[in-house]
Amino acid sequence: MNYVVVDLEWNQAMSSKSSVFNKLPIHLSGEIIEIGAVKLDENMRPAEEFTIDVKPVYFRRMHYKVKKITGFDKDRLSNGVSFPEALERFRAWCGDGVSFLTWGCDDQNILEQNIIIHDLDWDWIAGWINLQLIYNLQTGGDKNQKSLASAMEHFEIEQTRVAHDALGDAYNTALVSTHLDMQEGLRLYPDAARILASRMPNYKPPAESDGPEALLHESMDGFESKAAAFADERVEKLCCPRCGATLEGPRWVNQGDGRYMNLFACPEDGDFLVRVRFRHEQEPNRWAVNRLVYEADDSLREFYKNKAAQSRRRGRGRSPRKNRPA
Repeated sequence: MNYVVVDLEWNQAMSSKSSVFNKLPIHLSGEIIEIGAVKLDENMRPAEEFTIDVKPVYFRRMHYKVKKITGFDKDRLSNGVSFPEALERFRAWCGDGVSFLTWGCDDQNILEQNIIIHDLDWDWIAGWINLQLIYNLQTGGDKNQKSLASAMEHFEIEQTRVAHDALGDAYNTALVSTHLDMQEGLRLYPDAARILASRMPNYKPPAESDGPEALLHESMDGFESKAAAFADERVEKLCCPRCGATLEGPRWVNQGDGRYMNLFACPEDGDFLVRVRFRHEQEPNRWAVNRLVYEADDSLREFYKNKAAQSRRRGRGRSPRKNRPA
């Protein structure tokens, strides 16, 4: 397997209501402006490097926050190559049988979105590995995200590359991997999310039942309201338990008694049913959430479909709203 550490920088729309979204087949979270990557050799150490600037065609005006973080300006953007050309060069450099290592799962989501809007091929990408999960596994962490900077500090890695530069962050991520037992990390990776969830302070193992066994069981608290919880990415979105891709569900269905469910689809690993249950805590006046993730078989898909249909019949006459809990 050819392992490549990849990091992306991307520009954002100036407004969530920008008319540019009307031209796109999907909601584009970010348009790539730089690809940086580092190959790992047979000893899983940094080797050959790759970097390329990309000229955006949809988000052409530099968002002030992105400009501040990355240092990109309009002159640098104008000298980039088109995304199809950049991806073609990147693919040729990667070679065959490539698996990407990233810090977090945002890069995968952004790359796939950019491939979709340009109608390009992504079958050559064999898989994705969120190195942050392996780092957490081997340093006693849980599912809480850790920054790349904190991992470098943990291993006393000197910062010699520019942060928030795609190649710089890819190189630093590769350096972190040299301090990990990558063979063991890759072996445990399919179960990493479940293992890390079990380390959460409020973790409660699923109660035994005749139903399917949950892949993940998480507890979160401190929400001011149910709406605030559904607006939080930890509840609203799902990182695929298999490949780490960021997934979005079509619609939360109200099952009553503070329980909701949603069906998340991963192009690589299939469907996952997510159930959440709210618990109101009087002191302090906050809401807590228990979230269970199941691998969805035909019976769970049908169960969600039937509940969603019942909810739609009950809700006729109300104004529709995207992702509104039913």
